[in-house]
Amino acid sequence: MKIKKTMAAAGLCLALFSAGCSDSFLDRPPLSQISADNFYQTTNDLRLATAALYGGKPWAEWNYNCFLPIGDVLSGNMAVGYWGDAVQLNTFAVTGSNEIMIANWKGMYKVIAHCNVTIKAIEEKAPASIPEKDKLGAIAEAKFLRAFAYYNLALLWRDVPIIKDNTELISTPLVHRNPLEDVFRFAANDLLFAAKNLPVKDAAGRLTSWSAQGMLSKVYLTWAGVEAKGNGPRNQALLDSAKLHAGNVCKQSGLSLLPNYADLFKSQFNDNPESLFALQWAPGTGWLEGNMLQVYSPGGPEISAAGQAGWFGIAPTYDLYKQYTKEDSIRRKATVMLKGDYYAELNAAGGGYKFAGNSGLKKHIIGTRIDNSAPTMSLTSSIEHNALLRLAEVYLIYAEAVMGNNTSTTNADALLYFNKVRTRAGIAPVSSLDAETLFKERRVELAAEGHFWEDLVRLSYHNEPKAIKKLNEQERVLFTFESGVVTKSNPLAEITPANTTTFKLPIPSPEVTANPKLLEAPVPYSF
Repeated sequence: MKIKKTMAAAGLCLALFSAGCSDSFLDRPPLSQISADNFYQTTNDLRLATAALYGGKPWAEWNYNCFLPIGDVLSGNMAVGYWGDAVQLNTFAVTGSNEIMIANWKGMYKVIAHCNVTIKAIEEKAPASIPEKDKLGAIAEAKFLRAFAYYNLALLWRDVPIIKDNTELISTPLVHRNPLEDVFRFAANDLLFAAKNLPVKDAAGRLTSWSAQGMLSKVYLTWAGVEAKGNGPRNQALLDSAKLHAGNVCKQSGLSLLPNYADLFKSQFNDNPESLFALQWAPGTGWLEGNMLQVYSPGGPEISAAGQAGWFGIAPTYDLYKQYTKEDSIRRKATVMLKGDYYAELNAAGGGYKFAGNSGLKKHIIGTRIDNSAPTMSLTSSIEHNALLRLAEVYLIYAEAVMGNNTSTTNADALLYFNKVRTRAGIAPVSSLDAETLFKERRVELAAEGHFWEDLVRLSYHNEPKAIKKLNEQERVLFTFESGVVTKSNPLAEITPANTTTFKLPIPSPEVTANPKLLEAPVPYSF
């Protein structure tokens, strides 16, 4: 990481950013006015400080540059023309100077730095008059978000530096990477703390104990494959831990899936009970301060805020299109637009919207200011609170953890929660479950939500040949759709065959220049 910039971000006087607070996360003071010495004096101060960690500047560049390009372009779900760095992702030609990759590294460490500052300030400055449970709850929020960032760094780079206290970089600015298993262990420890100290219920959009246990189940499920080193069974104890925590969410939280799949991605349903962790965004913010996902809109100004059309034509690949069966029309239409699709919720005041293009992104495209009752929303400040962890994913994690190292299962609990996801989508339930069916279900359910590269990396940990084969068999091309006839386009560029190095991104070149120790062998972390 660029240590000087990270140190600046780590000062105890926070240059805070647009997210929200209180019940709506929208009412709070400018974070530049908050310092460790004059803030953190009451429970409300803690709530204001932690609310700021859910969105705004530290998240905005990652959300815009990396959320879809890494999760869905690199994985083969989508492709983007006219953006060289995104084409590199699509063709497995990623270099150390790729700006999308650099933004991911910087963005996650920026989130980590803000979490570290908040934790340290609460531990050192919060007075005894604040109830202990409130202090621990605020720290738990920050630790959840820090764990999320470390989990993402581990998925992309494996061995990365673990920074727990950014002020230590003042005396030791050059740091080594830490081993992948240590990064997962650190994330899991943060989430265990969060699960213990977060409430089971809070204001809409706030993290809860169920959020932490859901994220913990994901970390354990992924970590379980690491020791297999690309070919072998997963660690059963870690699979059991994934099953335990996902099962707690499934059976004890009282939460349920939103009945209509398409509603998940409409601003009117922000922070619905299925959303376990969502970024919180305010309208009318500046460049790289808000949710910019609507710039990926395939339509014109009639379905975009402030009369500005989208200008990044991200679109589904033919390979993703093939995953949708004829019966799976609900999820397909809510995820990608095909020519002739009609959406009543877009340009509602004008009678709805009929897509005239060939194919394009639908998820995260929420329409006009009038459609969303958001008079200050702009093209670069969508008010969709895009979920990074949903209950449906935890249901699928639970099914996979139950199946474990077996090739299939007829376990009643696994089938129950797996079929809840399918039946909500209008798909017939199954009576047995195998690894391939589960893998495909995750891909379709979570497409355009930044998860598919994670699934491929998770598979590569314990079955690397299969993960490589899946990538090399993909048809990573765009397509046209006319009167129900699909015609594949030519590749955007020559696609490099996937191999054993594909699942680990190069360390960003600017970070190596700033910290040459990043190229040295990882050093075990001292827990």
